[in-house]
Amino acid sequence: MALHFTRDEFAARRRRVCEQMGKAGLDGLLLFRQESMYWLTGYDTSGYSMFQGLYLRADGALALLTRSADLRQARLTSVIKDIRIWTDREGADPAGELRDMVADYGGRGKRIGVEYHAYGLTAQRGKTVDAAFAGFCELVDASDLVRLLRLVKSPAELAYLRQAGRLVDEACAVSRRLTVPGASVGAVYGDMINTIMRGDGDPSASRWPMGCGEEALLVRYHTGHGTVASRDQVQFEIAAAYRHYHAALMYVILTGEPDPLHRHMFEACATALDACEAALRPGNTVARCSRLMPRC
Repeated sequence: MALHFTRDEFAARRRRVCEQMGKAGLDGLLLFRQESMYWLTGYDTSGYSMFQGLYLRADGALALLTRSADLRQARLTSVIKDIRIWTDREGADPAGELRDMVADYGGRGKRIGVEYHAYGLTAQRGKTVDAAFAGFCELVDASDLVRLLRLVKSPAELAYLRQAGRLVDEACAVSRRLTVPGASVGAVYGDMINTIMRGDGDPSASRWPMGCGEEALLVRYHTGHGTVASRDQVQFEIAAAYRHYHAALMYVILTGEPDPLHRHMFEACATALDACEAALRPGNTVARCSRLMPRC
């Protein structure tokens, strides 16, 4: 199996979720976010754009409904034992099959939380779920239940985050070395990615916004890559991932003589960053931190 955490780690996470379910008065939880499934069970797939649902009963029992294309993924990467397949065909009713799976776990007439806020659960799919479960049980929005638990990282998760941080620092060093007049931004990008992959990392969840010249102002990924000029501002918004845990950096590399405005913006950003580090302490709310920061 390709589990990236120990079974004890997954068991501890499941207990935490079940405790929160009890506090919320839930008999079960339907999960549709891929990140929730990965965190709770290890299930790792890029097939989350298709209909799939994980059911967690209040006593910790688990069952997954997914497509046949993800059957081996579920078996090899997760602690889920009960894996059921819905067939993608004309007239398919995966929401109905999900209800039937929940019924097998005694869900009829129960109060079940639903992770409605999920990329894989489109508006159309959400409506089919509501229709399939109408009269069967009570569904309530529990989109934040697992998300809030995931905010507090375990020691095992922190180790992965630190490794991601090491990898993104190595990629940054490559960019500093290669970003010179005449360099292709795409070639720099490729060497940075190569550094991360050689370090046993993963591609980040989002493509990197990178660009020089006018493209540096786009701050979104765009197709095509420019060439660094003799006096240029090259924008980098990068991330390294290690076992899906990300560390991100955003910075600018200048070639040639910097404009006075660059120096002014650098000083303002440095002051703001120092203020962030001073204010972001346990117990402070984001609102309070924003009041403590200078207006640069």
